[in-house]
Amino acid sequence: MTTANTSPLTLHATALLRISLGVMALAHGLLKVFVFTLPGTVSYFESLGLPGVLAYLTIAAEVGGGLALLLGIYTRWVSLALVPVLLGAASVHLGNGWLFSNPGGGWEFPIFWTIALVVQAGLGGGSAVVSRKFA
Repeated sequence: MTTANTSPLTLHATALLRISLGVMALAHGLLKVFVFTLPGTVSYFESLGLPGVLAYLTIAAEVGGGLALLLGIYTRWVSLALVPVLLGAASVHLGNGWLFSNPGGGWEFPIFWTIALVVQAGLGGGSAVVSRKFA
């Protein structure tokens, strides 16, 4: 929780993490829409044995969550809500080894992203939020 005792540097560092995570989530969701396309993303999810509708839910979570993080809206809850999405991504890459540069991508990046979201949930929104009422 942000208190009057929190230093401005800490508040700005917290906001930098939040904004970075927001950009990453938004970019990841929009990549699925504009580069891989909706049908391509659905096909990929189905090739993994997942229901196609999960692709739409994932895109909605990434785009909506990314926007919410960018604006500082319910940062703690949004960060925690994105954790299962990232754990799902990590599970897809578990068999490919640790390094994300491995063929098929490894699990290092989604696990680090998951940890960063948990840290963000603990820190809150920091500075530069749209409204303290919804932070």
